[in-house]
Amino acid sequence: MNTQLALRILGRIMDWDDDRAYDEFRRLRLMASLKYDGYRDFEAGVRFIESLAAWLQQFKPNERSTAYEFVTDRLVYIGPGEMEKLVAQFYTNWVRPELVRAVAEELQIRPYLVNADADALDRIAHLRRRTLFLGLSDGARVDYLRHQNVGLISNEQVVGSAQLDSEKWQDLLGSLRKDTDDPDARFVAVYLVDDFVATGTTFFRIDSDTGAPKGKLVKFAKSVRKAVSDLERQIFEEDYRVNVHHYAGTAAAISGLGARIQDSAALLTELGISSLPRLTYGIKLPESLPMSASNPEDQDFLELANRYYDPVLETSHTKVGGTDDMKLGYGGCALPLVLDHNTPNNSLPLLWAETNGADGDAPENSVPAMRPLFRRRQRHT
Repeated sequence: MNTQLALRILGRIMDWDDDRAYDEFRRLRLMASLKYDGYRDFEAGVRFIESLAAWLQQFKPNERSTAYEFVTDRLVYIGPGEMEKLVAQFYTNWVRPELVRAVAEELQIRPYLVNADADALDRIAHLRRRTLFLGLSDGARVDYLRHQNVGLISNEQVVGSAQLDSEKWQDLLGSLRKDTDDPDARFVAVYLVDDFVATGTTFFRIDSDTGAPKGKLVKFAKSVRKAVSDLERQIFEEDYRVNVHHYAGTAAAISGLGARIQDSAALLTELGISSLPRLTYGIKLPESLPMSASNPEDQDFLELANRYYDPVLETSHTKVGGTDDMKLGYGGCALPLVLDHNTPNNSLPLLWAETNGADGDAPENSVPAMRPLFRRRQRHT
């Protein structure tokens, strides 16, 4: 759809007079060009303004101003520029300081003296080569991570998955031993990297029914254990360090995930992770980010989220988040958040859900079809 046509349609949908339409069109063009048009999961030929016009039409005329004000005043969008900066800062802000700390401790010197010590710099390079970087999803941007650290991190240290087969583990170990000229070399650390965490239950949780640990951390540990059994050799040193880095995390995830891991030290040891994983975050999103019924400015839109909801979104996976429904998103997070490459399922479904709805035996029992503003690519079913 032509942008000018979409704007005219939008003006009619919102019933704006000429002056209001002029002001809003200027603002929308700016928002679209600077941020929202870059969203990767718009359908072919669709951009933000066209998507906004279609999205607003699912609401009654007297509800549209509430929906529109949510987009202009409450929505948070992390674009490719912001995400790339977080990826670019990862090594400098989180990996190198840990290498410096480890070498300074080994040599018993002050950390600020490391850069002036040739032996210390050699040890940093050696430790760095014995460190793996594994992406937990495509959002980890491991290709960009490699590009930003050419000459520091080799291709043989970076993999776009944390669940590797035994053959891949053997390849990684073989490359390490060749590069270090040490037939017995093992990895001393691993970084598990992902783009975003809102609850942390997908990464690590305790199953409420069985008491067993679940999540990506457990799958990583089991992958290592299977490879050790298949290859009949150790891949990591016994006291290796697991580092977990998310480019962005909510306040709830940062506190909740840390507590769950702290409380599960014995279970992790059984899985082969003897020291507690170190958790780091490129940016910590503010506690005020989630929508809240106690905030008068959020109440009207939350009522829309409750009214325009299709239970078809509920699956066995969504139940893991600890809520009975998905009206506020996975885990009841109620986030007004969009990432440039996908919209988290922790965000309000009214932003991303696309359903067919269903007719009921009476109008009040009908289920509305949900139209997405930022269409989500499902990772979990």
